[in-house]
Amino acid sequence: MINGLDFRRLRRRKLALAAFALSAPFLLPTVAPGAGSFVQPAMAESAGKTDVSRVVSVGGAVTEIIYALGEEARLVGRDSTSTYPEAAKTLPDVGYMRQLAPEGIIAVNPSAIVAVDGSGPPEALAVLKDANIAFTSVPETFDKAGIPAKIRTIGAFLGVEDKAEALAKTVEADLDAAVAESAARPQAERKRVLFVLSTQGGKIMASGTGTAANGIIELSGAVNAVGTFPGYKALTDEAIIEAKPDVVLMMDRGGEHSAKADEIFALPALSLTPAAKEKVLIRMDGLHLLGFGPRTASAVRELNAAIYGKKANASQ
Repeated sequence: MINGLDFRRLRRRKLALAAFALSAPFLLPTVAPGAGSFVQPAMAESAGKTDVSRVVSVGGAVTEIIYALGEEARLVGRDSTSTYPEAAKTLPDVGYMRQLAPEGIIAVNPSAIVAVDGSGPPEALAVLKDANIAFTSVPETFDKAGIPAKIRTIGAFLGVEDKAEALAKTVEADLDAAVAESAARPQAERKRVLFVLSTQGGKIMASGTGTAANGIIELSGAVNAVGTFPGYKALTDEAIIEAKPDVVLMMDRGGEHSAKADEIFALPALSLTPAAKEKVLIRMDGLHLLGFGPRTASAVRELNAAIYGKKANASQ
């Protein structure tokens, strides 16, 4: 049975969806260039205490943090990048974090949305705002300090600050220890790592600076072999040969990323690199490697061991 409050909320959402259907073609051009892809944090809180009893989480690390806080009973939906822990996969999938459809989110009748910064698109978020669903954005930085900050932001929005502070301190201590181990390696001994996002059509899409891949490489005591440009970029064969990577790092997933080391290093762009000579290809679970969530200390240790230890050739 639907009470009066739920009925009014549902009606507002139906009206918002109707408005979206009529106005969607005109919404995107009104977004200022360079504007953030999510609205300001917790703007719905201005109307009073936020109802966070039914939450949709957007972003793998966001979902992990909610589970780590023991607040998963609030979750009624998650985005497609939220694949850990295993229990999260049983929640309704509302779509990819950068291609959210408002009707998919509204269908699970949430009272609040917690989304990592960069989620979108803006026109979908405008509809969710009109539907009067409380939401907050979680800042995303690919460094050691950003993870405890995420935990505290989510904890504050859910009203569990004490639990968040305890978790943040535990995660912070573990990160400090993992990074200290990596930082102890002399600079002269640090290996050059090329993170390859894709090899579609034989073109190498690699990670420069300001990315999760660059962040985890640095935390693990290695050097980004192509850390001279921001974001991801398709590189020429010459640029990769000049980068001289000792290690190729990729996410462990299906499709083109399932190629064996022999196939990867047969590509002209990689065949003349030091990594090809030793066939050093490391694959790790994408969310574990790049999520920058509660398990990042574990990812730092695993990647460090894979680069410098006996596991370095395990993916051949």
